[in-house]
Amino acid sequence: MNDRRRGEGPDREEDLGLTIGEKEERKARARAEKEESVWFGLGMFGLVGWSVAIPTVAALALGIWIDKAWPSRYSWTLMFLLVGVAVGALNAWYWICRERRVIERPEKREREDE
Repeated sequence: MNDRRRGEGPDREEDLGLTIGEKEERKARARAEKEESVWFGLGMFGLVGWSVAIPTVAALALGIWIDKAWPSRYSWTLMFLLVGVAVGALNAWYWICRERRVIERPEKREREDE
């Protein structure tokens, strides 16, 4: 009875074994993907940067063109700059969420198999 209260016994040993096994699998996967993870990280930085920069520059160019073609008291350049940054940020968020789902997918499959 004392063994059960202290968290020892057959059930505790099985849980410990499963926990250690899961940790070792994660470590082995991390070692196997170590080289890929560095390049993946650099690629993700590039993806996020370009996904923000392209809409921002395109919207900025459109705003400048509108300001030159039809002068008004409102700065279309500033308005389109803000719109471009917002669209770029949403675009980056989409790509990061998509990549997170791809990364987490194998872990979910492993949990479902148990």
